[in-house]
Amino acid sequence: MRAIDLTGAVTVNAYFVMIIAVFAWRLLGRTDIARWIGLASFLVVVPIVYLLVDAFRTNRPTMYFVWVGLAIAFLVGELLVDGVLRLEFRSVRWATITYVVVFFAATGGMIGIASQAGRWWAAVTVISFLVMAVLAFVQRAKTGL
Repeated sequence: MRAIDLTGAVTVNAYFVMIIAVFAWRLLGRTDIARWIGLASFLVVVPIVYLLVDAFRTNRPTMYFVWVGLAIAFLVGELLVDGVLRLEFRSVRWATITYVVVFFAATGGMIGIASQAGRWWAAVTVISFLVMAVLAFVQRAKTGL
């Protein structure tokens, strides 16, 4: 396993844990804490951009570029929509559906990034993804966020 693959796996799982925390804090009614964790989660864009730079240098397969590109695009979009512009899009059905599709496309691709570090990391990432996915729908149903 290359160190860069481990970096990807740790980064992805750290991101998933932060998003799980965002959903949990929302369920507990602490949207202030959830917001700060959500903003901090954007910092994973730094190692993910590094993964992109390394991918060009090491000639990774096209799909790897898709995974990393989706992750970067989602993180930047998330920062703009939720962090900077603070748009209230979650009450608009088409906007919410679009957001959820892009969220799951990006985080699904992140499973691919993490799986480069081996089967163990792939399994851990799939489990954390499933926990995150369940909490995403539970907290949406209970809080509307």
